[in-house]
This record gives sequence, structure tokens and C-alpha cells, in this order.
Amino acid sequence: MTLLSVVKDVCAAVGVTVPQSVFSNINGNRTMQEMVSLANEMAQRIAYDTRDWTTMRVFHTINGDGIATDFPLPANFKRLLLTSNIWPSNSQSPMRFIPDSDEWMRRRANNEINSHGEWTKFGNAISIFPVMPVGASASFVYLDKNSIVLASGGVGDTFLSDNDIFWIDERLLKLAMIYQWKAQKGSSYAEDMSTYGDALTVAMGHDTPAPILIDRKPISAHTRTTMPTQTIYVPGPVP
Repeated sequence: MTLLSVVKDVCAAVGVTVPQSVFSNINGNRTMQEMVSLANEMAQRIAYDTRDWTTMRVFHTINGDGIATDFPLPANFKRLLLTSNIWPSNSQSPMRFIPDSDEWMRRRANNEINSHGEWTKFGNAISIFPVMPVGASASFVYLDKNSIVLASGGVGDTFLSDNDIFWIDERLLKLAMIYQWKAQKGSSYAEDMSTYGDALTVAMGHDTPAPILIDRKPISAHTRTTMPTQTIYVPGPVP
């Protein structure tokens, strides 16, 4: 489902003229300018703000050379996953993240090193200490910033033509644009937002593995809670 198809459905739902093209003569079409801006915003909200979609996750490995401690982030890097760690190849535990820059410098000045290694982030680079020798590596998973398949080839983070495609779920994009358009124009949008929320919940549920079952019932159905017994001593009469 292309951007043009999505925008046609949105326009029909919100009561504006259905276009033959989104980008043709867009400079003179205020409605299509708003549609493109809204499509980009809602695509980014869905891709980045709702969950760490499996289709947007990228595995990355940094290779040590015995010299470098700073490693540029990939060009398509958006952010680390909410539960991401950096895993060194020579350990079964992740490196320790040092969030505070002063703490990072203090540790370097005092030659304090976690046994599994340490990392922090400065600008568009990840800093790792101690220096990884040749043959050693560190791996992590991050979220790709490019959620749009470009008709011209490759991917990007904004729509550039009528035939570009949203990578995750075009129906989610359509429903999100409908409720947000109505909200921005002062129309009633509660029901449309609820419809989008339901669709988003289903999509997120399908993006994770199915629950483990025991017999034919979920684990929770087999769980029982009991209170421990307690013996209370009541003293008898004193002889």
C-alpha cells in the first residue's frame, strides 16, 4: 500500500478532496503539504515511540583493532532498544554502561575498569574501555531510523514520492493519520483514536512470540496461591 493509497483513504475518511497525486504540484496544494507532514510524523511515532518493532531491529558488531576506543554509530542508527546492552565477545555478561560523563572521566583517571568492560556514548559515537584487542568484538542491537521503503530505491525516514511504502503497517499509518487529522482540525476524534489504539495493540501483540502453554490452558490458569499455615501458641493457666 503506497503513500498515495494511504492518503486517498485518509482524505475520503476526513472529508477532503481525494487526490490523484500527493507530490504533483504539492507547492501549490496546502492540503497535500499537510498530509505529507502528517504522514511523516505519524510514521515516526509508530516506528520509534510505540515499541521496538522486530522489523526495525538491526544487529551490529564493533571489531577491535587494539587502538581505537571510539566507534562511530551506524548511519541508520536511531536509538538503542529499551533493553539493549553491549556484549563483548570475550564475556558472557554485558559491558557496564556509564551514563554520566564525569563518572566516565573519573574512572579513566583512576584506572577503574569493570571486569566485563565499560561503555558510554558521546555524540554519534560509542566509547568502549578498555581497548579491544585485534580479534575481539562487541555487539548490540539498535533501532533503524529508516521506516520507509523508497520507490526510487533504498530506504529513508521521510516520504519523498507517491509510491513510497511504510515499512511496518500501512493500515496503522492510515488510522493514525485519520484520528490526528481530525484532532488537529478540531473535529471529534475519540472513536478514531480508539480504533487506531486497538489496531496498534493487535499489531504489537503479533510482533512478539506466542505465550507458552501447558496442556491446553495458559500457565496462569494452572497457578494456585495458598497461604502458609501458622501455629499460634495460647498459654494455659499457670499451675
